[in-house]
Amino acid sequence: MNITHEHFRQALQRTPFHDRISALSTTETWTGWNTYKVARVVDKLSAEYFAVRSGCAVMDLTPMEKYRITGKDAYAYLDRLLTRDISTLKPGRVTYVVWCNDEGKVIDDGTLFQFGEQDYRLCSQHHQLDWLLMSASGYDVQIETETHDVAALAVQGPTSYSVLTAAGIDGLEQLKPFGIVDLHCGDIPITVSRTGYTGDLGYEVWVKPADALRLWDAIFSVQGQYDIQPMGLDALEMVRIEAGFVMPGFDFNTAESTVRNGYDRSPYEVGLGWVVNLEKGHFTGRKALIAEKAQPIKRRLTKIVVDGNKPVGEAFIYTGKGGKPVGEIKCTIWSPVLKANLALADVDYVKGRLPEKLWARFDYQRELKWRTAWAECHAQSKPSYVPEHKSATPPDRF
Repeated sequence: MNITHEHFRQALQRTPFHDRISALSTTETWTGWNTYKVARVVDKLSAEYFAVRSGCAVMDLTPMEKYRITGKDAYAYLDRLLTRDISTLKPGRVTYVVWCNDEGKVIDDGTLFQFGEQDYRLCSQHHQLDWLLMSASGYDVQIETETHDVAALAVQGPTSYSVLTAAGIDGLEQLKPFGIVDLHCGDIPITVSRTGYTGDLGYEVWVKPADALRLWDAIFSVQGQYDIQPMGLDALEMVRIEAGFVMPGFDFNTAESTVRNGYDRSPYEVGLGWVVNLEKGHFTGRKALIAEKAQPIKRRLTKIVVDGNKPVGEAFIYTGKGGKPVGEIKCTIWSPVLKANLALADVDYVKGRLPEKLWARFDYQRELKWRTAWAECHAQSKPSYVPEHKSATPPDRF
């Protein structure tokens, strides 16, 4: 890990791509992510959103926490740390993972890359080095922070494959979803994974910081041939809700950040039970999760569609219009593609079952006047947006 930034002189670091993004920014809408300055909106939110859904959007992923995990016990260590069975993960592949504390509450989620035997990279939304090091006691394993040593771009959207190929990156045609491959963009060595947080066709391109601007310029050199938009966090929020992806720390409290008892959540409670394997052997939180699964369901983070087109925002969920409160909406958007109010809501179950009727009560403003409204909600078991081209191999060339 190499950090040259003098934090006392500048509160937020600049990513290797910052100069290019700043030059394109017309909004100057910035925020902080893991000590880096990143854009919420670069130019126009609508253009960035539709680039993901109908063209190609490029987002700076450098601030994502990255940890290289190696050593003769790397697999054993990760198998003990993670709730998912990773025995079938092979070099050149990526998988989605979750890890918990001893009480079976989610600490964070992320993606696990396997580069070789006993050679992994774990990416996460939040800083996790302390927990990873504490969990490594007794294992012959090395954990190195790579966050500042590896720059990354998310290149997402239906034309992302075409854009990267036109930019000079050959060899993507047979890369399957959750695959990894080492390639070149001209003379720039890169690693490309077919991963993303948008629910669309997309790639994540990993590069040395010294080569970051040349990679950016190569991708944007085909602008005009394709519609390519730099994207900020606000557009990402929209598409990830459409795709049904959860965000720890925003949709639910993580175990390490929760102050009050009962405010944290287990993988089952946030809809991530599918990445829990209780039969694989011991892992942190397994005993608590076995006990939880044996009991009636108490609550779930539930995908819902809210009737109408009024901006829902923050809202409470009731068992009917004027009924008993049973939850609250954690995140919501109006989906321009689906023409629907989509949300994730933390809903209390009644006798182990989702209430049959769900209504949202919310306040909204129109011409500076506040109004209260009720709208019926409809629970969904699957993501709202799943395009066919997302998993096509090879993808269509435009």
